[in-house]
Formats: sequence, structure tokens, C-alpha cells
Amino acid sequence: MISVILIWLYMLITTFMIGYGVLRVITRHIPYHAHEQADWQGRFCGCAAGAAGGGWCADAYLLCGMVCVTVYAQVFSLFARVGLAANVILCVVCVLIGIFDRKRLGGVVQGLFCSRKEKFPYGVLRWCIMIFLVLLFAYGTSRGMIHYDTSLYHAQSIRWIEEYGVVKGLGNLHCRLAYNSSSFALSALYSMAFLTGRSFHCCAGFLALLLCMVCLEVIGHMRAGKLQVSDFARVMGIYYLVNIFDEMISPASDYFMVLIAFYIIIRWLDLWEQQEKTILPYALLCVLGVFLMTVKLSAALILLLTVWPAYYLIRHKRWREILLYLFLGIVTALPFFIRNVVISGWLVYPFTQLDFFGVRWKIPKGAADYDAREIQVWGRGYTDVSRYDISVQEWLPGWFRSLGGSDKVFVLLAGVSVCVLFVYAAGMIFGWWRKRWGMLVVQAAVAASFLFWLFTSPLIRYGCVYVYLVPAVVLGGIYDGVFGCRPREQDGCIGDVSVAGREDGIKALPGKRWTAACRVVRRAAVVLSALFLLYKGAALGREMARDFINDYWMVQKDYENYETYSYEIDGVVFYLPVEGDQVGYEGFPSAPAVPEIGFLGEGIADGFYSI
Repeated sequence: MISVILIWLYMLITTFMIGYGVLRVITRHIPYHAHEQADWQGRFCGCAAGAAGGGWCADAYLLCGMVCVTVYAQVFSLFARVGLAANVILCVVCVLIGIFDRKRLGGVVQGLFCSRKEKFPYGVLRWCIMIFLVLLFAYGTSRGMIHYDTSLYHAQSIRWIEEYGVVKGLGNLHCRLAYNSSSFALSALYSMAFLTGRSFHCCAGFLALLLCMVCLEVIGHMRAGKLQVSDFARVMGIYYLVNIFDEMISPASDYFMVLIAFYIIIRWLDLWEQQEKTILPYALLCVLGVFLMTVKLSAALILLLTVWPAYYLIRHKRWREILLYLFLGIVTALPFFIRNVVISGWLVYPFTQLDFFGVRWKIPKGAADYDAREIQVWGRGYTDVSRYDISVQEWLPGWFRSLGGSDKVFVLLAGVSVCVLFVYAAGMIFGWWRKRWGMLVVQAAVAASFLFWLFTSPLIRYGCVYVYLVPAVVLGGIYDGVFGCRPREQDGCIGDVSVAGREDGIKALPGKRWTAACRVVRRAAVVLSALFLLYKGAALGREMARDFINDYWMVQKDYENYETYSYEIDGVVFYLPVEGDQVGYEGFPSAPAVPEIGFLGEGIADGFYSI
């Protein structure tokens, strides 16, 4: 646990410094100052910076930095292994940023983390809660269940990056090693394997902690007796965090994808609710969406969010900004696609429709097609790839019956919400709800992502973020449009900070009865949300007490390793599991079966080709 906290401290400093430097450069050309949150819960992640913080929340600096260091790690892996040298260069860059902009950086840090605007005891209480959350999530990240796929290929993928960087034709050794995810490069950068000889895996827990702090901003709105659309997304984010609390020790790309997707949607909704007119934060969230695609390609439809800022920029002919955002998106995605080609020979493995490269190390088309079909049938609940072509009517009922009870409820809610969204969108077209296009873009993006997931490979852990978010943003949007608190002094209502003065919903019906009814509905929503969170918190507490073991207080639980035996190919030793297909981290290099491969050069660093 102590090792997790120390690595998190290093991650906090480096990602914050890099994020600060990048946002500093961007805002020199496109000035931006965010709305300042009114309550201390709204400042939970450091949103109280105001002008001193340059207009950015602390989580914005950290997420920007995380994207940048991940891109950096991917680029570095193209030339060398990601280890000591990569970290030294990263630290040197951070020091240079601190030296050359130390005066303004000091003001930003003070504004973000040492704000004097908070009255006692709120400042002390906020820091106590943050410390508690750090200890809680460090506890969860130091122990728990190692994901099955982590022992299958996640740990091996990370070790390949640690030992060799990128290797040509690596997917020929084991096709799952071609499932390139940028999250593996991030995990390799912060694994500290070059220090101790063992690889730590703390990045998913760090991201979960960050999302938790963002989600707990809902407390402020609950205390004020009101909920916004973003708060429904926050409630579902907390629900997901509770579900993965004992699994976030694994560096699984699924966790990175879901956590970042929650962050993008929540912050987008925040901007819309605060009537943010500057296009910059929306555009940067779209760049974060590009990064999300590099974490897991199935999340690509989140890029539908780009429709709104692209329309705005093109309409106002802001070509300079368009070029900037295109440049940021290309820089974010390019290392991912280059690594794809090097590892598998395909631009997007295992999809063979995009065939541009005739390299010697390319994974054979038949093997790639089989792998793609296996992914889809596995998500539908089958292991027989020959059932790939069966109709939706055949596999959907059985798939639905196999879901857990709560998952069934959320899938049904998501399906109903998609149907409601069609009516809702039609209402906007015919003028029922005007000026809510920013909300509709979010709703359409998550609904389209849900449908894509449902009809391709609907394994719940692949797309649970869409299952949870579709009802939150669709039904939550309707709740806001009908029952949202409007600033009417004669009603004596508190007034929603995020929608004050906004005329984008159904106008409140006149009369004291309607006002009273809205107030009752809002309070009921707050009570139900609070009860739901208390129930999940109590369930987490019971689970932690039940599974408590007095260990891993100093050092994080290691990867699970399995019994293997060795064999040689052209004098190079490989490892094979004695049982099953899991190896873990130690048996390196390995594959679940003896591969039919040849070497591109004298050793494994030169790459593999299929024979």
C-alpha cells in the first residue's frame, strides 16, 4: 500500500507538471478562464483556482498530463524500452517546466491546492476527505483480484514494453499481444520495474481515485437539494467504482476505457450546465476522446462529440483553431496506429478491412479474421466461432438471460432510454425543447456507443459505461428539462447554479402547485440518489470487512504467476503454461501454445514472422 502511494505521488507530480506545461502553451494562443464553482464540494478536485489557476481544475491538468505522458511512452517505445531512461527524460522535462515558469506555476499550485477562500471547517474537511480517499483507493489498489486477461496477456504486453519497447510482428507469437492499447505503455512507464525488478501496476487505481473525486462533487448539489444531469452520471460513476474496487489492481484496458469515458461525459455535461461558451474545453475533451479510442478501439464512437465543436468552429471560420485541434488529435492517435502496424502489420488489428501494408511480419489475414470473430461470439456468450453469423433474434435472448440481475435492469433501462431519445430528438427538431443541442450531442454519442456495443460484442465489461450512462444522460436530461429548478424569486426556490437564467428547456408551468410538485420531485431524486449511494457504500464496507487480510501494507500484491515449462525455438527459450492459457508476468516470453514463427533477425528483439 505504501508503494502504491509513493508511485501515485510520482504520477501526480509528473502528470500535473506535463499537463500544466501543455495547457500553458495552448492557452497562450487561445485564452480560457473557466467558471468558478460556488460551493466547496464543487472545488473538490481543486476547481477553486479561478484566475490563479488559469481557469483549469486540478483534474484537467492531471488528465492532460496523463494523455501526454502516455503518448510520450508510446513514442519512446518505438525506439527503446520504456524504463529508466524514459523516466529520467520525463523528470528532466518536468524540472525545466518548473524552472522556466516557476512564478506562475507557484500561483497555480497555491490556487488549486491551498485556496484561502474556503472558510473553516470546509477546507480542513475537504482535505480530510481527500486523504481518506487516497488511503481507501491505495488499499484497494494494493490487493484484490487479478483480472483473468491480465494473466493471459496484459502482464506480458507490459513486460514486452518494459524489456524491448515495440517488437515487429509480436502478434505472431500470441495474437492477443497484438491487442495494442495505449494504457499498456502508461503502465510500463510507471511500473518501476527498472528499480526493484518487479513490475507495479497502479495506474488504473490512480485514475479511479481521480474519477471518484470528480464524482463526489455530487455531494454539494445534494446538500443544496438539487441535482443536475451531470450528477446522475456521477452517481453511476460511483456505482461503477464500487463494482471494480477489488479489481482495479489489474492494468486491464477495460478499466481505463470506462473510467476515462465517465470523466469525458461528466465534464462535458458540467460545461454545458455552466453555459460555457468557449469552445476550447469542449475541443480538448474531444482530444481526450481520441485518446480513449487508443485505449480501446471499441470506444471510437465517443468521437461523435466532435460534431458540435466542429460545427461551431467551421461556422465561425476559425481555421487556426481547427488546425490546432486536428494537430492535437493526430499527435495523440499517430503513435497508437504506428505501434499497431509494427506489432501486427495491420493498421487496426484484428480488422482486416483496412489493408495498407505488405510487411513481412503481418499476421495472416485468416488468423486475424478468426480472432475478430472470436471476440464477437465471446461477447455474445458463445465459444464456437462457427456461430458468428447467427441472427440477433437467435443470440440476444440467451445473452440477456445470462446477465446478472442488476445488469438486466440497466440494459433494459438503456434500451428504453434509447427509444425515448428518438422521441426527444424529434421534439427538438419540431421545437418542443429548444437550445438543448449540447445535451443532445452527449446523449446521441452514448446511445450510439451503446447500440454499437450491443450488436457487435456485448460483453458487459466491454460496454458497461454505456449501459450506465445512457439512462443517466437521457432520463436525467428529461428530468432537468421538466423539473429543473428555475430562478424565479416568487417561487422561493434555491436556483440551480448550472442552469440559472438558461432558457433551453420546457418553460416551467405557472402556478404554485407546479412549483411545489417540482420541488417534491427534486427532493425525491436527491433522497433516492443518496440512499442508492449509501447502500453501495455499505455493500463495499461489508465486502472489505469480509475479505480483509492483514497483508500488502508495504508492497502491492504482485501479478499472479502460473507454472510453466520451457522450450526452444532456434536457440531462444520460450515458456508455455502447464495448464490452461495463463502465464502471468514471470514466464517471459510466453504464449499459450507453441507458435509457428520465425525470427526477422538474430533474436527476439528483431521481431517475428508467421511461417
